[in-house]
Amino acid sequence: SVRDFFTSAKFLIYMGHALSTWGDRMWNFAVAVFLVELYGNSLLLTAVYGLVVAGSVLLLGAIIGDWVDRNPRLKVAQTSLLVQNSCVILCGILLMVVFQFKEQLVGLYNGWILTTCYILVITIANIANLASTATSITIQRDWVVVVAGQDSSKLADMNATVRIIDQLTNILAPMLVGQIMAFGSHFVGCGFISGWNLCSMCLEYALLWKVYQKTPALAVKSGQKEQHQELKQLSPPKDLENGQSPEESSQPLMNDTSVVAEPDSAKQHGCCYQVAEPLRTFKAGWVAYYNQNIFFAGMSLAFLYMTVLGFDCITTGYAYTQGLNGSVLSLLMGASAVSGICGTVAFTWVRKKCGLIRTGFISGMAQLSCLMLCVVSVFAPGSPFDLSVSPFQDLYTHLIGETTLPKADHSLTSILTGGNATTTAAPAEELPPLQSYLSVSLLFAGVIAARVGLWSFDLTVTQLIQENVIESERGVINGVQNSMNYLLDLLHFIMVILAPNPEAFGLLVIISVSFVAMGHIMYFGFAFKSLGSRLFLCCSPEQKVENVDSPSLSTTV
Repeated sequence: SVRDFFTSAKFLIYMGHALSTWGDRMWNFAVAVFLVELYGNSLLLTAVYGLVVAGSVLLLGAIIGDWVDRNPRLKVAQTSLLVQNSCVILCGILLMVVFQFKEQLVGLYNGWILTTCYILVITIANIANLASTATSITIQRDWVVVVAGQDSSKLADMNATVRIIDQLTNILAPMLVGQIMAFGSHFVGCGFISGWNLCSMCLEYALLWKVYQKTPALAVKSGQKEQHQELKQLSPPKDLENGQSPEESSQPLMNDTSVVAEPDSAKQHGCCYQVAEPLRTFKAGWVAYYNQNIFFAGMSLAFLYMTVLGFDCITTGYAYTQGLNGSVLSLLMGASAVSGICGTVAFTWVRKKCGLIRTGFISGMAQLSCLMLCVVSVFAPGSPFDLSVSPFQDLYTHLIGETTLPKADHSLTSILTGGNATTTAAPAEELPPLQSYLSVSLLFAGVIAARVGLWSFDLTVTQLIQENVIESERGVINGVQNSMNYLLDLLHFIMVILAPNPEAFGLLVIISVSFVAMGHIMYFGFAFKSLGSRLFLCCSPEQKVENVDSPSLSTTV
């Protein structure tokens, strides 16, 4: 009945995720705007913050995932929730103080107090992001799997619903906080976000407790190192009963032998051994990730992050150089969100018709086909692509000091309120109209259409990881997957830094499509290894088949 649905664990997870994601999107949007405003309308602090966040997840992703695996589910969810929201609240209060007394702080100790405040803001915001990563891993990658039980279709529906919530909040939350900052002030914006996170934290805490009570399976978690009984569940016979391969049951990070031996070894070694523990966890996590049978599927998803073909600050900035204004871009972002939602809906339908692995193959081909429009746009009329202009010309000019770096315009906040990326500034002068909009039209047509395949493919890989990684390693494997995603995302920003001028953007487009193609080639290798020639039987009903290399591992195809 309707009442049962609204009181079910599944709906409560949706509610908690919506609250959490709404707060995350508001904060991620606002903190970049605040940092731009604080540092004299310069993008320096925003760039430093982005680098710190990416580097932290890259280095600590495996360690965070291992912590998720080691501890009880409720403790992990509650701790990460409290840390994340408390950091955002504290950061918001600190920003309110800085905005209110900035002029006085500048004169204290030659500005060192203000610099210290900047460092504290970035540090606390980074801790909040790491806690958000832990929350994402434990709820989206673990709790959802347990609540869905053994029902693959229910798991697919839950994953799709969670992704639709992500899409909607990604558009609506920045619009709300942007309007508050535009019609109020940055001080009011900080206060609103702090108050929202305080209320949201209490509601999310209660929702988590309700879900935990309604799902007894959440209280049973294999791989907790404190409970000797649960360690027995990781023995090879049990793994094989659950459909896990011998290769998976002997992962170096969480197997029975290494876990049981740890207490004795910790007593025998001194402080140096304890200090080096995070490094061993980091190494073991990456080794465990490499040894997974879905390694190439995970790598294929990470490669999709090495692209400029998304609605981030890079593409938005390029659009401005091509004569598109903020109003047009906000409409394009709305179309992109609708396209993404269509992709999540298509995922559930195609998976039922063709199976999970084939859905990834079909989605990849759809995305790659749409991105061909982007490649065509590089050579279409109106494209600034010019190989005679050195891609490094702008970088070299700035380094030798012949011109000053462009400063962010005061209209940045008003532009961002329309939902654009946080590090994009409007040009100081209105750009002259171009002779042809064909190139930029093809570019955004390809980007928007490709998001159907992109989000369907993302959901496919997510569910493959959920279904094929043993319970005791879900945290660390997803932590390493996040690290891989951030690594490729970081590389794409470095690529843009090396070739920032619009004439080189066409080259970046070609490189991006090449990386997407390489990612889907890796997925094709994984899929063909799993299904063989049956991969091309795209209309076969969903069924369970044995994996080629691991006869004991059942995989949804």
